[in-house]
Amino acid sequence: MAEEHKKGLNAGLVGDDLENCCRTETACGQCQKGNCVIGYGKQCISAYKKEPKKEVAQGMAQIPTTDFKVFDEVELETAIAHILKECKDCKEDHTDDCIINVIRSCYEVGLLGDVQPYEGSALQYLMYIKEHFPDKSLQIAEIYRS
Repeated sequence: MAEEHKKGLNAGLVGDDLENCCRTETACGQCQKGNCVIGYGKQCISAYKKEPKKEVAQGMAQIPTTDFKVFDEVELETAIAHILKECKDCKEDHTDDCIINVIRSCYEVGLLGDVQPYEGSALQYLMYIKEHFPDKSLQIAEIYRS
């Protein structure tokens, strides 16, 4: 049985961010649910709200990395900053299928085009994003610090 996050997860905030990033059926037509990076994230947080587990079974493997919809960049940058604040900075205890890692990775696909490396440290991640995506890093870092 997967363990619960030690400090919990603000599932309400994460759910709100996912809703803010969602293009809705108005823009997309029919909802693609798990075939959409945001739809998949919404499924993950919904399952977490029902049964708070630290890990999503096969979470990273199920991210629809071929979802090429255009999302609102500011909403995704805000969502990444918020999810980084939820990170427990596990460092060497980091697991890829952690709910926080899976949802952050969904945001990355929507904003950056693919999943980015994460070593279990929000600070290291921010430095990586600054180096590889300087145009996106300023907003993420500013919201993260606030």
